[in-house]
Amino acid sequence: MPEQPDLGVIRAAIDELDERIVALIAERQHRVEQAGLVKRGQDASAIAAPARVEAVIERVRGRAEAAGASPDVVEAVYRAMIAEFIRLEHGVAGTDGAR
Repeated sequence: MPEQPDLGVIRAAIDELDERIVALIAERQHRVEQAGLVKRGQDASAIAAPARVEAVIERVRGRAEAAGASPDVVEAVYRAMIAEFIRLEHGVAGTDGAR
């Protein structure tokens, strides 16, 4: 019978992944803030960009499947992340779509 992996080792590996994920989210946030500055003075609908959101979701679902990840989990994570970045971008752009 194969040896059971150590839970502490698994959790340490997850913690390392979290570090990398947070760094990538910070990088994505910087790009979103740049986009918000570019969109300053535009209509709030320029930020929500539903067609762009759906294109991103379609792309990441495909990448998830290719990587062996659940497309449903990846879509849910991306939809939550995009919603928060849209809120942030509204604040940067000074549009009335901010909460």
